Amino acid sequence: MSNRRDAVHEILRQSEGFRSAQDVYAEMRAEGAKIGLTTVYRALQALADSGHVDTLRTDDGESVYRACASGDHHHHLVCRRCGRTVEVAGPAVERWAEAVGSEHGFTGITHTVEVFGTCASCSSAAAKPAGVPSRA
Repeated sequence: MSNRRDAVHEILRQSEGFRSAQDVYAEMRAEGAKIGLTTVYRALQALADSGHVDTLRTDDGESVYRACASGDHHHHLVCRRCGRTVEVAGPAVERWAEAVGSEHGFTGITHTVEVFGTCASCSSAAAKPAGVPSRA
């Protein structure tokens, strides 16, 4: 990997959720890196192509990136509020995708699955009435 690609990858490894190219760029510039936004996009694409980062599209169509915690095929649970992401296996999804492909004469089936919801922390924070302190 190149030094710039390594630096982009390191930003993602330190992040908990998915990040946009603009977020990564802004953080790198704030830390004093001399890097252009186009270079960040190229580094993210190369990292995605090599399997080092996961990519997903937000509801707005923006691509966001996250360092892979696992080298195995996986899916994501993503919190809509805070962006927290959990990698999950989906053997039932794998079987379903193969069956549907086969049923229609397709081979070499691939797929991506992202499941969006609200994580427990965000759900409990939203359930607390305003101005009421939480009990310790």
